[in-house]
Amino acid sequence: MNSELLRIHPDEPEPELISYVANHLRAGLVAALPTDTFYGLAVDPVNLRAVEQIYEIKTRAKHKPLSLLVANTEQAYGLARDVDTAFDRLAERFWPGPLTIIVKAGSRLPLRVTAHTGNVALRVPEAAIPRAIVEQLGLPITATSANLRGLPECTWAGCVRDQLGNQVPLIVDGGPTARSTATTIVDLSGGGTSWMILREGAIPTHEIALALQH
Repeated sequence: MNSELLRIHPDEPEPELISYVANHLRAGLVAALPTDTFYGLAVDPVNLRAVEQIYEIKTRAKHKPLSLLVANTEQAYGLARDVDTAFDRLAERFWPGPLTIIVKAGSRLPLRVTAHTGNVALRVPEAAIPRAIVEQLGLPITATSANLRGLPECTWAGCVRDQLGNQVPLIVDGGPTARSTATTIVDLSGGGTSWMILREGAIPTHEIALALQH
């Protein structure tokens, strides 16, 4: 299988091309597309066969939940449960941006997406292309990085084609990504005032701590 390479404007995505990608995802297929950090593998997260494809492509451990991109904070509320002021503060301060927040998953999400953890990792990206696709699809999309395990993450479409070209039917070329540092991951799933940095990335830990100070 040769990947189709689809060029979309990174700042002003063409609506007809966004619709094309959304229809591709609705059909249960995988697409690679740029986020503001790395290129990611997108599928419709409620299509379990599509989700399975991500694990197969990535040879990803089945106990690892997939992170989801959402278009805005309101959409995140619809996918989470028991969120509190810590979530509000982080979302207000760092979204859109390179912060992934883990919260308890709402009942609308399949257990497969949460890897049966009951938690979900959410993010509003700064990049216009994934946000436009999410709005068109009316659903969040998965966002695991578009690279093979053990190889570097991709910041441009050609890198994705080199690593995954025979496994991903559609690669969206939105030019180089704005950053080459991974998102910071904060776990709020413990509830209350507890929080934990699972990965320090583009946002330093001290900025998270400042945002969460009472």
